[in-house]
Amino acid sequence: MSKDKGYVFVELEVHDMDNFKAHYQPRSTAAVAAFNGRFVMRGGEVTVKNGPDDQRRRVLLEFDRYEDALAFYDSDLYQEAKLHRDKYAHVHTFYIMRGT
Repeated sequence: MSKDKGYVFVELEVHDMDNFKAHYQPRSTAAVAAFNGRFVMRGGEVTVKNGPDDQRRRVLLEFDRYEDALAFYDSDLYQEAKLHRDKYAHVHTFYIMRGT
């Protein structure tokens, strides 16, 4: 196992924020916590300098190990959360990256 950190970067457009917050966020938060992940950024103000200037929501997660980020995504917890995410949002990008 590596000692490299794992990062998840997601860009999505939420089309039903109330249901997204009620049904997806609690499940995804539990899945992140189960793999010792942390939300570095979850939405918030964005100044786009290059790229699409649209209503995308951006999320950045950090995990102690790259393998934990991979395991988080593949877990039953997150796969169940993802079913709810996809009802209320459209994902443009979902990257799992190895960092230091």
